[in-house]
Amino acid sequence: MNQPIQDIIEQRFSCRSYNNESIQEKHKRSLEDFLFTQKAGPLGTHARFELIAATQDDRQSLKGLGTYGFIKNPMGFIVGAVEAGRYNLEDYGYLLEYIVLAATDIGLGTCWLGGSFSKSGFAKKIALCSSEILPAVIAAGYEVNKNGSREIIRSQLKMHRRLPMEQLFFADTFGNPLTTEAADLYAQPLEMVRRAPSASNKQPWRIVRIGEAWHFYLQRTRGYGKGTLLFGILRLADLQRVDIGVAMCHFELTARSLELHGRWIIEDPKLKTKENTEYTVTWINE
Repeated sequence: MNQPIQDIIEQRFSCRSYNNESIQEKHKRSLEDFLFTQKAGPLGTHARFELIAATQDDRQSLKGLGTYGFIKNPMGFIVGAVEAGRYNLEDYGYLLEYIVLAATDIGLGTCWLGGSFSKSGFAKKIALCSSEILPAVIAAGYEVNKNGSREIIRSQLKMHRRLPMEQLFFADTFGNPLTTEAADLYAQPLEMVRRAPSASNKQPWRIVRIGEAWHFYLQRTRGYGKGTLLFGILRLADLQRVDIGVAMCHFELTARSLELHGRWIIEDPKLKTKENTEYTVTWINE
């Protein structure tokens, strides 16, 4: 990365309008080189990614998505395939968000698109195997009519829709909000988690600090995603699990930039949780 990760995270936004300029060769090479390095997530699942030029067929594959009507003129798509595994969606979210941040760093606009892609043109282009799934793709290109003042306004509006820290992060147990002072050196990684993108902006991540361990939970949104009729009919990926991977990415990259070293482990503290809340993973300081 050429810029501090915190700056890149703050610059990233869901770009829905692109100009008609093809992705420059230097940016294409830089991004493809980065894609090649993203082979396994922090929880061990293997994945692979490709940058493909946008075609009319690709746009046709996206017309079933509710958000696609607001995506105009993407010049490329970042497509990934992930193998089966207990934590495959979390790893996919982590790796793909890392790629999004790398794209942001070189000046590309991006937008997450989730849906059912296993039988789409994207699946054919990446030669999706029967043992793999394609949970989401990224639209990419250069933002149309880029304007600094508009960027500031948009960023402020985006942050206004984010849940406050006290609803996301807790000390020792749920119901005991973690203060910025108590978060200490990890206040910035937590803020970068708060700024992370999520499907329909549901922000399903919750983090509980117990000593030197940071326990990540998925708090599912009632009536959304897994368990709903639409989810079953369309065979959609469990995007809220992907969201946890995105949060993990923001947390770890920011922590490492501050020289806060740690690693991911599976160590459920068995806390009392709400019915729709489930433990995922733990970051432990080293």
